[in-house]
Amino acid sequence: MLTEDLLHIYADSFRTNWDTPALTEYTTGNTLTYGDMARRIARTHIFFELCGVKPGDKIALLGKNSVSWIISYMATITYGAVVVPILQEFNPQDSQHIINHSDAVMLFVQDQIFENLDFEQMPGVRLAMSLDTQDVIAEQPSFAGRASKAMKALVKAFNKRYPLGFNAASVKYRYFSPDSVAEINYTSGTTGFSKGVMLTLNNLCGNVVFGMSTRLHWRGSRALAFLPLAHAYGCAFDMLAPLAVGAHITVFGKLPTPKLLLKAMSEVRPNLILCVPLILEKIYRKQLLPIISKPSMKRMMAVPFLNQRVYSKIRKKLIEAFGGEFEQIIVGGAPLNHEVEEFLYRIKFPFSVGYGMTECGPLISFTPWRNFIPGSSGRTLKGLMHSKVLSDNEAVIPGEICVKGENVMKGYYKNPKATEAVLDKDGWLHTGDMGTISDAGTIFIKGRYKTMILSANGQNIYPEEIEAKLNNMPYVAESLVVQRGNKLVALVYPDYEAMDKARLTNDMMPQVMEKVRQELNKLTAPYERVDEIQLRASEFEKTPKRSIRRYLYQ
Repeated sequence: MLTEDLLHIYADSFRTNWDTPALTEYTTGNTLTYGDMARRIARTHIFFELCGVKPGDKIALLGKNSVSWIISYMATITYGAVVVPILQEFNPQDSQHIINHSDAVMLFVQDQIFENLDFEQMPGVRLAMSLDTQDVIAEQPSFAGRASKAMKALVKAFNKRYPLGFNAASVKYRYFSPDSVAEINYTSGTTGFSKGVMLTLNNLCGNVVFGMSTRLHWRGSRALAFLPLAHAYGCAFDMLAPLAVGAHITVFGKLPTPKLLLKAMSEVRPNLILCVPLILEKIYRKQLLPIISKPSMKRMMAVPFLNQRVYSKIRKKLIEAFGGEFEQIIVGGAPLNHEVEEFLYRIKFPFSVGYGMTECGPLISFTPWRNFIPGSSGRTLKGLMHSKVLSDNEAVIPGEICVKGENVMKGYYKNPKATEAVLDKDGWLHTGDMGTISDAGTIFIKGRYKTMILSANGQNIYPEEIEAKLNNMPYVAESLVVQRGNKLVALVYPDYEAMDKARLTNDMMPQVMEKVRQELNKLTAPYERVDEIQLRASEFEKTPKRSIRRYLYQ
């Protein structure tokens, strides 16, 4: 167990950084200092008390990234209650199921989302609070208007609690056992319905302490929170870690398209950027690939010394596009396309790929960009996590990756069977990912255990590796490689935008895809060769985290 206490870290940070900017709403520019934020958290604590909320009670949080979202989250965990963040992309039925399954007694929700929920179908939720207006928007009849009364009594109760005013010395949070559950984060279910991951104060603290010790953020550094804060990755390193050191978070509450993001980055100039592969891959495909594919550019890049000048110009342009003042871009949430990774590494672009999962809140491995090894997912966190591979030679022969340490979850909420399936008696979490680990602890992921295909001659085939190559082919937007009998079949959703530019019709696509298949098979091992490409008229069904629901296509 860590010696640091998470809530003490925040109390100390809020006091130390009292007058420092903490949270800015990107759309309005409205800014709260750490003192303003601490004051709103204290008011929320009193509201919880007046509504009869007790430490350990569950409080659901459903909405887009916003200052109110962050304050509701921080108020919940510093009160000793359990926060249940729900991705706004979940459909209303799934959101209601999560709210009910988690035993939430209170709901913070965006007005637009609440309109599509059926409050009567959530009988355990005593009241719903608006993230937009901070008003009570619904109460159960059995609650007898207690929340509305609490709102009216809040100012008087606050002044009574702090008769001399609320100042830095007023920030004090109760001690709770590090092993107590602080958050239940529901996975988005690529292989079935979501499970509630129970993360303890110690699990969250492990991620925060890592961020502090490696100076991912520092006092006054700038962060642009555009990844969903309801997702463990964005939550840990766009919110929890920055708030622990006095960083300034600009909350991006819009749909994060590359165009809008690049504009925001040029204005905010973040010092650290968290990114999912899709954003870098889109920029590479739409902006960089057309440039480096020109014959003249190819000739220049083939000439020693001259190619370095070309790479330097591309790198400089790319760095400026992301604001120009970041130390590194950390890629996580999914594997980064190999071609994109190789090119970014070749031009010495400051990026690194980490590895994590919700069950570790999320971080398992990471290496700063200067020491990053292409094809890897970073080094297992020293002093916090341990890793091993279930194979006869973990550095060479792929096997299931298992991890153990401070960040590993307590289990799945109300699901002991699922917990026992992944957490063994010695505390090792079986990740379901296949890969190898070097002697230095660097992790190399091959694919998911459940998606691995066994060929007719006994070879292990990792469809994700084939898909990564296929997705780089012309006219392929996304793909999925599956086994049909003894054949490997690639399901492909075409890039219709590229087709239109090339004036290709649907009738021409089977012939085009056959050429794609032949080119793909030149890049794969003999046992990985795709026998057939089947075209799809629509995108693959995805989870709220934008991962393909593979189980629907097996």
